[in-house]
Amino acid sequence: MAKSLVVPLAIKAPSHRHSSFCPNYPLHSHSVLPTKLSLPLYKPCYYSQYSLISLHRRLVPVSALDSDVPYPLHQGSIKGKSSKSFEQWDSWTAKFSGASNIPFLLLQMPQIILNAQNLMAGNKTALLAVPWLGMLTGLLGNLSLLSYFVKKKETEVIVVQTLGVISIYIVITQLAMAEAMPLSYFVVLSAVVATGLVVNFLNYIGKLNSGIWRFWEDFITVGGLSALPQVMWSTFVPYIPSSILPGAIACTTAIAAVVMARTGKLSEKGVKFVGGISGWTATLMFMWMPVSQMWTNFLNPDNIKGLSAFSMLLAMIGNGLMIPRALFIRDFMWFTGSTWAAVFYGYGNILCLYCFNSISRRFFLAATTGLIAWLVMAFWRDTVVYGYSSPLTSLKELVFGST
Repeated sequence: MAKSLVVPLAIKAPSHRHSSFCPNYPLHSHSVLPTKLSLPLYKPCYYSQYSLISLHRRLVPVSALDSDVPYPLHQGSIKGKSSKSFEQWDSWTAKFSGASNIPFLLLQMPQIILNAQNLMAGNKTALLAVPWLGMLTGLLGNLSLLSYFVKKKETEVIVVQTLGVISIYIVITQLAMAEAMPLSYFVVLSAVVATGLVVNFLNYIGKLNSGIWRFWEDFITVGGLSALPQVMWSTFVPYIPSSILPGAIACTTAIAAVVMARTGKLSEKGVKFVGGISGWTATLMFMWMPVSQMWTNFLNPDNIKGLSAFSMLLAMIGNGLMIPRALFIRDFMWFTGSTWAAVFYGYGNILCLYCFNSISRRFFLAATTGLIAWLVMAFWRDTVVYGYSSPLTSLKELVFGST
């Protein structure tokens, strides 16, 4: 995802390919090694039927509503002849998602460096050009998605989201130093960020009380659902009256939903829906970014020249690198956010720049060809490793789950 929804700097290539047979701790990642039953990838080996069943068990397609379920189980198995390519693509997709750290870091670093230069020069006014509310929204989105991927044990993407939280927090700190945002907001936000990072880390290593984790999930659910409609409403001000009513109504609704879910007033499907709200609201906030940007481009066409084509290319690449992994593990929420951000935020703004003659035809055609080729490759490879005859089958499983 845009900024998320982001060869890794903090990731080591997986030295072991592994499966866990304990239903309480099935793994989706490559960096956390189980204490037993690991299969070294770099040694020649013969895959047993038992190990292949375990591998497929943690990659079962789930319905869109179940995207938030950490470890879905499956009772099927993988054909022996396709097991090697299946595991290889599993490993490659994880490396792709980890590699998205590079474009996302490159995307944020110029802003951090520029802010630091202005602060050292005493030019605090220059930092007023950076909207702290937009940064705050992105930070909350990254925190919500961090919690989502911690539950799924997707180590590579956890690193991406953590770096996203830290890099945006650095920018917000610079804004606070320049008095470009209220100090009271910064203090509260700092407490939330510190708490969120600690809670997610402890939960990832299995050292967090389940009650504390549920409280944190409820907190980000209420916060995310409150922020989303408010951000959407604010996009169209002054064409609509400025109001906090959308956020207030959403906040009240979110609190009521959480209370009902925790007190057993909702059905099983209702509880599951509430549990997935935080991840979906974070995804939708990132998905709203291109809508907001294109609305700005529509209202002020001359400002399109202020967009950096290189930054939009980095956004497209960073999100595009996550698409194969999201498709492979059948995570509909992740796939939706990453694809939307790559196509509408990254490529969409490149298209706008081309329409206004701000970039060359060669740059536009290269970006177009690269994006189409990457998407075709992702669907084609996924179809092959799953042994299907059509990529439409993969897409159907992604949206509706296995039948």
